[in-house]
Amino acid sequence: MTDDSSATGRNSQAGGSESALQGRTGAGAPAETRGRTTIADSVVAKIAGLAAREVPGIHKLGGGMARALGAVRERVPGTGSGVTQGVKVEVGERQAALDLDVVVEYGVSIVDVAGDVRTDVITAVERMTGLEVVEVNIAVDDVHLPDEEEETDDQEGRVR
Repeated sequence: MTDDSSATGRNSQAGGSESALQGRTGAGAPAETRGRTTIADSVVAKIAGLAAREVPGIHKLGGGMARALGAVRERVPGTGSGVTQGVKVEVGERQAALDLDVVVEYGVSIVDVAGDVRTDVITAVERMTGLEVVEVNIAVDDVHLPDEEEETDDQEGRVR
C-alpha cells in the first residue's frame, strides 16, 4: 500500500492549471482514497474571494482598474458575479500561494483586517482543498470613506 494522500504533478489544461491529489489504491483501501481529485486554480480563487469578503472591514476586492472592469463585466448577462476579482492564485502539487487586492473601510485597523483576511483565507482553502497555503499576500489599494457613493457607470442622473 502507498501513502494516504500523495500529490501528483501539476496538470495544465485550457482552463488553467490544476492540482491533482492521488489517493491509495488496492482492495483494502477506503473508497474515498481510490481515484484522483483535481482542483482548478479558479476553485481556489473562488474559495479565497468568498472567505476574504466575509471579513469585517473589507469593503471590496480588486484594484482600481479591476473594479472598473468588474463593474462593466457584472452588467453583461452570463458573465458571473466576479467572486475572483482581486484574487490571484498559484496552485502547485501540494501547495497554493495567493495574492489579494483589497479595499478596506475607513477607521479599521489595516493590520488587524489583513491578519483576519489571511487567517480566514488560509483556513478556508486548506479545509476545502487539502492544499497547504504557503503565503497570502495582501495589497491594500484603497480606503472606502463612509460618505463616498458607490462607483456607478450611470450618468443619467445629471441630465433628464
